[in-house]
Amino acid sequence: MSVKTYGVSSMVAPLQRVALHAPGKTLRNADAHQWHYGDSFDPKELGKDYQKFVSHIEQAGVEVLWMPENMESADAVFTYDASLMTPQGAILMNPGKVLRASESESHRLFYQSMNIPVIGQVMGEATCEAGDTLWLDDQTLLIGRGYRTNEAGIIQMQNMLGNQGITVLAFDLPCYQGEQACLHLMSLISLLAEDLALVHKALLPVALAQLLSSRGYELLEAPADEFEASGGLNLNVLTLAPRHVVAIDGCDKTLSLMRNAGCKIDTFSGESLCIPCEGGPTCMTRPILRASNKQKAQY
Repeated sequence: MSVKTYGVSSMVAPLQRVALHAPGKTLRNADAHQWHYGDSFDPKELGKDYQKFVSHIEQAGVEVLWMPENMESADAVFTYDASLMTPQGAILMNPGKVLRASESESHRLFYQSMNIPVIGQVMGEATCEAGDTLWLDDQTLLIGRGYRTNEAGIIQMQNMLGNQGITVLAFDLPCYQGEQACLHLMSLISLLAEDLALVHKALLPVALAQLLSSRGYELLEAPADEFEASGGLNLNVLTLAPRHVVAIDGCDKTLSLMRNAGCKIDTFSGESLCIPCEGGPTCMTRPILRASNKQKAQY
């Protein structure tokens, strides 16, 4: 019996394999204004902060797969967005941020090198970034409709995932800070366990909040002041396994909220990379394999 090497349909099942893209010359030499990076962007410090982040993943026993450096995109370090892993293989995205257009092809070449099937691609005028997607359960993917993901992209995703018996539910995202800022669906919600979600409720679509409540989720409301101060990254956390997360430090009230809900939290500094570049722990990963329903029972 062959061992499964890819497949994701959960945000919280134990993470087993993940693709990362180390910060390289393209990122360190990036024009901060062109890439919409904030004042604390620090090419000299980001390597150290990134390595601390990676160490938490490795210490959890997750297999790390390294992507070759993309020489065109400074944002390639945020490997979550340019493709989405599904139970049957990867779907290549079409980023709404034009500067990130080269990343989908980089992901295609990476999957080919790893013998992981690419089963579809968002194409044409359609745009979709995986940061706007969230697995609610094995049969349900949520997508945020906003500046990075348009209606045409959602329709293409619905068609591709419908072939796997997966329902795609779309929710409108708020304008918030405008077209240039990065506000994904995952900027507003992180699932911490199958019954626990960290949310910024003031910006969460009402229908989504109602859906979560109807599914039995407890909603932890992240403090608004820390959301503003961190650019929303206080609730961008990577769930390694149910109630075991990686988060940026400094957002003490948000961290306490999760700890009080029974979460184990590994932290690292987001000052040099995550906060100025608008991408958190989840954004810097492309989950390749999470445990199946049968395996979950072993944890």
